[in-house]
Amino acid sequence: MKKDLLKDKVEQGLNEIRPFLESDGGNIELISIEKNVVKVKLLGNCVSCSVNQMTLKNGVELTIKKFAPQMTKFNSNM
Repeated sequence: MKKDLLKDKVEQGLNEIRPFLESDGGNIELISIEKNVVKVKLLGNCVSCSVNQMTLKNGVELTIKKFAPQMTKFNSNM
């Protein structure tokens, strides 16, 4: 898949999960996509939230995989 199309697919996933993060005072930003690894940055209340890794794993990863199933790894910079 072309890099721009892949980025668009990942952004679609982030846009789907973003309202849930925003409702708790948080947000998420795409940092990079390299070799099927998505790197994101959690923002706002997500940074200090005690369940942010669960949100990343069970919310963000699953949502992105709906749009870009070839993504194999997810990292976050907080």
